Amino acid sequence: MTESAATAVPTPTGPGGGRLFHVMVKPTGAVCNLDCEYCFFLSKEMLYPGSRFRMAEEMQETYVRQLLEAHPTASEVVMAWQGGEPTMMGLDFFRRAIELQARYKRPGQQVLNTLQTNGTLLNDEWGAFLREHDFLVGISIDGPPSMHDAYRVDKGGKPTSHRVLKGLDVLKRHGVEWNVLTTINAANGDHGGEVYRYLRDDLGASFIQLIPIIERATPETLPIADEGWGSGVRSRPLYVQEGSLVTRRSVSPEQYGRFVIEVFEDWVRHDIGSVYVQVFDTALASWYGEGGGMCVHAETCGSQLALEHNGDLYSCDHFVEPAHLLGNIGDRTMLELVDLAQQRKFGQDKRDTLTRTCRECDVLFACNGGCPKDRFTTAPSGEPGQHYLCPGYLSFFHHVGEPMARMAQLLREGRAPAELMADYARADAARGRNEPCPCGSGRKWKTCHGSGAP
Repeated sequence: MTESAATAVPTPTGPGGGRLFHVMVKPTGAVCNLDCEYCFFLSKEMLYPGSRFRMAEEMQETYVRQLLEAHPTASEVVMAWQGGEPTMMGLDFFRRAIELQARYKRPGQQVLNTLQTNGTLLNDEWGAFLREHDFLVGISIDGPPSMHDAYRVDKGGKPTSHRVLKGLDVLKRHGVEWNVLTTINAANGDHGGEVYRYLRDDLGASFIQLIPIIERATPETLPIADEGWGSGVRSRPLYVQEGSLVTRRSVSPEQYGRFVIEVFEDWVRHDIGSVYVQVFDTALASWYGEGGGMCVHAETCGSQLALEHNGDLYSCDHFVEPAHLLGNIGDRTMLELVDLAQQRKFGQDKRDTLTRTCRECDVLFACNGGCPKDRFTTAPSGEPGQHYLCPGYLSFFHHVGEPMARMAQLLREGRAPAELMADYARADAARGRNEPCPCGSGRKWKTCHGSGAP
């Protein structure tokens, strides 16, 4: 999975008025040592037949130089190394990246390196390097081993959780700053509370990103897609954002809503201020009146791009397909490509193509219609272009509205949102064991979120 667990949405303009943007760079392209069934990105190999899928030194230097030149007034620039699996490039590639950054950054400018990895290739040499250079590492874990291994398998179809956990131990042992990216899919979608407690209690995660798996398909591609994008990729079609069907691995809208609500009801009672869940942070920012850190819930997009191993720059990580190729940074600078009318329209269309249902929705300010890649269902009015997860989004945002408003008010008063936990504790102490759980699951308090209460 190629979502970044380590980055936030940059603001459209910087201190000097220039446009800021974020790039997910893929030095190995779509190549990975695993064969995760839901990884649509594996099929992107088909865009570059015959390629070795290794970023050349000259292109690496071009990328580093151009990104830093494009942000001359930024005090901090993020370089996000993605994949595929970026650690397949080897340590020397990243050592050279550090040298190039030192050569091209402005005086006083800081470079934050982020690395999204499956963790299976990490060893002590990697751990020492990542710690020395203050990398922020996102590691992909889908919950307890039985859930993680449902779709995250190796080239032989074997489970990977034990290898991922060894990689996580490397990060912990060397004191590397890390966070976890967890997909919500058909295998773990009914187990939000269990997944969250595993990440928090068993693994010790304090920064968590939750990403729904939504794999689009057409009637023609669905039978093939259901077998898995990661299996025998060369016999699979190129994944593009089309079709109104979803694969068997995709989370349902109802599952997504229940999952994040289950997690929220645990988090809001115990973990405000100590565990950071990106979707909750983004929601709180929206209730507070500021933009959040998730591009899917931003009003517009177009500032998060994807750079392939050969220098091809695409509109977005989810739109690495011919129609959204902006050009190659060896021919034109990143700054020129980002400023193309094509890319500006791509970003503004997120807002301008909302359905009437979305425009009139009471939680539009927090949702903003979700990611355009998933707007393939029909609105209640019959209008096309509604987000697939809309029912789940509605459930979640309506459920958290009151506590989010209370936390936002605490912030305005200069107080900590964590004070809300005391209010929940008082309400829970007066709650009967056989009362319905306030999470809306339909279960009794004592068997749901009150099961750990005294």
